[in-house]
Amino acid sequence: MDKVTLFHFETSDIKVTIEAYFRNDWLMVEGYDIGKRVEEIWGDSDYEYSLGVNPGELKKLYPLFGICYGDKDGLLTAIAAQYNTNSCYSQFMDLLTQNGIKAETFSWM
Repeated sequence: MDKVTLFHFETSDIKVTIEAYFRNDWLMVEGYDIGKRVEEIWGDSDYEYSLGVNPGELKKLYPLFGICYGDKDGLLTAIAAQYNTNSCYSQFMDLLTQNGIKAETFSWM
């Protein structure tokens, strides 16, 4: 499994896509919002945000979902099943914080 879409929403004035995937053994959760509504809120028509969980921290995440360590497809599937709304990025970040799992974050607009 290459990546899973956690949330996708599209209208004439906004498009929101949030995906999870693995890159070089890091778990990545990335979102991209684009459109007129984004520009009204942020002053620019697109907004990107991402978090990455390195392999050392990632080992703490598998047991939270009852997934065997190293089962990347199983972890992506479990994350997608539980985090699949417009607020999934923030909710997933809350899960990491509440469980002492460090993530590197980035946003750009």
